[in-house]
Amino acid sequence: MALNQAIAQAIEKLRYRATAGDVAVQAGLNINFTQQGLLVLAADVGGHLQVAESGEIVYLFPPNFRSILRNKFWQLRWQEFWQRIWQFFSYLIRISFGIVLVISILLIFVTIFVIIVTLNSSRGSGDNNDNDGGSGGGIFLPHFWFNPNLFWFFDWDYNPSTRRQQEKKQPGEMNFLEAVFSFLFGDGDPNANLEERRWQAIAATIRYHQGAVVAEQIAPYLDNLGTGYSQEYEDYMLPILVRFEGRPEVNPEGQIIYHFPELQVTASASESAQPVLPYLKEKLWQFSQANSQQIMLAVGLGAVNIIGALILGSLLADGKVALAGGLVAFVSSIYWFLLAYGIAFLAIPLIRYFLIQRRNTKIAVRNEQRQARASLLAPAAEALQKKIAYAQSFAAQSVISNQNLAYTTETDLLPQEIDGEMGRWGDGEIGR
Repeated sequence: MALNQAIAQAIEKLRYRATAGDVAVQAGLNINFTQQGLLVLAADVGGHLQVAESGEIVYLFPPNFRSILRNKFWQLRWQEFWQRIWQFFSYLIRISFGIVLVISILLIFVTIFVIIVTLNSSRGSGDNNDNDGGSGGGIFLPHFWFNPNLFWFFDWDYNPSTRRQQEKKQPGEMNFLEAVFSFLFGDGDPNANLEERRWQAIAATIRYHQGAVVAEQIAPYLDNLGTGYSQEYEDYMLPILVRFEGRPEVNPEGQIIYHFPELQVTASASESAQPVLPYLKEKLWQFSQANSQQIMLAVGLGAVNIIGALILGSLLADGKVALAGGLVAFVSSIYWFLLAYGIAFLAIPLIRYFLIQRRNTKIAVRNEQRQARASLLAPAAEALQKKIAYAQSFAAQSVISNQNLAYTTETDLLPQEIDGEMGRWGDGEIGR
């Protein structure tokens, strides 16, 4: 089987002993899907079932269940192998944009140097011929200054003596080539796991209120509550009822509360005591996680690429240069690519910047809407307080500990029955 990572991570967080409700809360998954996944996983890794006297089931897994699966299923080995290969190629793609930029700048300026030297050589020959004829003339000799710290001017605090003593790169900090990719394309959607976070928050809220809630307590985690009758009749609660096997109940005033029996059972009392977020807060998009110096350097290199390409273009327009071969001919053939790359290098982040501002404005509005719904709960109106109080009449919590198990698949059934009988003897239930 393919290991469901959400279920596996939830099991690890719950210390390898959990009910289906516990895992559903941690992972934000559908109850039926979770139960099926736990059963299959327990069968594959040699897990155990602990059945409480009330009939509830706790799943117990070995701490090394991932290793067991990895050794048992060669498909998982291949999956992990290709995942490592993809991570390697993904890294190469990320750094390739910075490498291309550096190569582009080197090609442009080396070609400019070659062209100027060639032109000066031809002019020098012409001037020598003129001097032999007795006429005077000046010799055009360009002067170039090369320095290993060519881009020092992008560092406002540059000091050659202190530059060598620069602080070491912090763990997790990007190198420059990675920063170039981040500058161009950003660092991914900060809300890529928003739906997962949403369902986790909803499940945690239901668990915190011991399996009985009102719609107003769930609304701060949702985006679209509908309009008109759809919102009035709380249609937005239907997907939540389906996902966590809840059922609606009606109070004497005709208001609906929602009861989730499956989330009232847990293998650890501490899981129900976990604090919950007051509302679901989306993260704002960040332009880049690269530091300011890396971004300034990337902008500077992009500008150098464009300026160099424009200078090169004016030199290539010379008819004599057009006849040259070798490096000049090669660079001339890809000149428009070099110029376009430099322009795109600055244009893409600029366009992305404005798109991010627009996107963050919408995110801020949604966060404010959810926060406003959460504020209605503290303090709640009188009608809402009555509704919440009625929901609490359905609240309950059942903690399945080792003391109230009917049996477990960890050991044979006969010894468990003998232990149970001996326990009842000790409690004085037999022989009275």
